[in-house]
Amino acid sequence: ACVTAGKHVHLEKPAGESLSQYESILKSGDRQKLMVQMGYMYRYNPGVVMLHEFLRQGWLGEVFEVHTVMSKVVPPAARVQLAEYPGGIMFELGCHIMDLVIGVLGGPEKVDSYVRHSGKEDDGLLDNMLAVLSYPNAIASVKSAAIEVEGFARRHLTVCGSKGTFHIKPLDNPSVRISLDEAHGEFKRGTQEIALPKYSRYVGDAADMARVIRGEKENSFSPQHDLDVQTSLLKACGLPLDE
Repeated sequence: ACVTAGKHVHLEKPAGESLSQYESILKSGDRQKLMVQMGYMYRYNPGVVMLHEFLRQGWLGEVFEVHTVMSKVVPPAARVQLAEYPGGIMFELGCHIMDLVIGVLGGPEKVDSYVRHSGKEDDGLLDNMLAVLSYPNAIASVKSAAIEVEGFARRHLTVCGSKGTFHIKPLDNPSVRISLDEAHGEFKRGTQEIALPKYSRYVGDAADMARVIRGEKENSFSPQHDLDVQTSLLKACGLPLDE
């Protein structure tokens, strides 16, 4: 309704269960030159921003492997609420890191999903989920669980290329470990760790949205990117692409 009324919107994740409905929102926004911004919380993470600069510069070479994990312990009451919706913990948490994978590799040729209820609670929540995304020259894994003790500390994104590896861990308070086959400016050949400033989630999102609305820049995340994320997410959750 907001997009139909000509309003820019920030859309909380995930983007619903209907791919066709979401696609119509994206098309309507694009047609009206409106910003439909998804609330994926790691897009403006300083480690992720640095990663994309390395990719733009070609310092990692050809990417052949991406791994990412986002887990935590979900308490019993919250589990019951999550179990009311299809898609499990991948739909709730994994969407954030699916966005990161698509940001690096684009839409996959194929998504294989592995879904489990591994917790002791008899609530039916799919709480242990893995997706494997296949590309012509790359493979990516997206892992999310609702039962991992101290899961915040192990949240990470690893990108491996023919010229180097870029590892961000933990995602919520990021530090970066980089391995390069040759030096690039301030970054030496070999392995080094880089401390990054603390950041607040969604501050960068709001600031970037304001710049786009003011006409100072283009949206960094195209409608096709967001559609690829949602398509891959639904497949990773074992959900149909449409009713």
